[in-house]
Amino acid sequence: LMGLIRPFSGEVHFDGRRIDAWEPYEVARAGLGYVPEDRRIFTDLTVAENLEVGRQPPREAAPAWSPEKLFQLFPALQMWQGRRAAYLSGGEQQMLCIARTLAGNPKAILLDEPSEGLAPIIVEQVEKAILELKRAGVCVLLSEQNLSFARRVADRGYMLEQGRIREAYAA
Repeated sequence: LMGLIRPFSGEVHFDGRRIDAWEPYEVARAGLGYVPEDRRIFTDLTVAENLEVGRQPPREAAPAWSPEKLFQLFPALQMWQGRRAAYLSGGEQQMLCIARTLAGNPKAILLDEPSEGLAPIIVEQVEKAILELKRAGVCVLLSEQNLSFARRVADRGYMLEQGRIREAYAA
């Protein structure tokens, strides 16, 4: 979806436009945010600097995410604004990665395994954040192996096996 790997067949559309031949930066500019599985934060930058790197102007038909709103979503990050990201816990780094992506004011966000390797208390915080994103009008596309987590946050879901839909469900 993000232009990192080209599909073997079919088409990918976002916001009414075909994007499967686009470069990743073009997909991001169109308003699709991406939170990778491995977080990819800037460890030499502070929390505040990481958020600034992700900052984009508000988009039409997308909620605007100010630093204040991001800190409401993830209060722990406000406390660590001046701390280098390398010194955050894994859960705090995941929150930072999500917040940095939201700082780009995306129309939709793709979360790749957001609960992976996190302590249960952090998974709960990420779950609350995803539910808040949905309430704010952000379309959330979730790739997740933790089925119970996925079912708690998803309106509908598809279980894939070897590239084929094995099961579909609606909340």
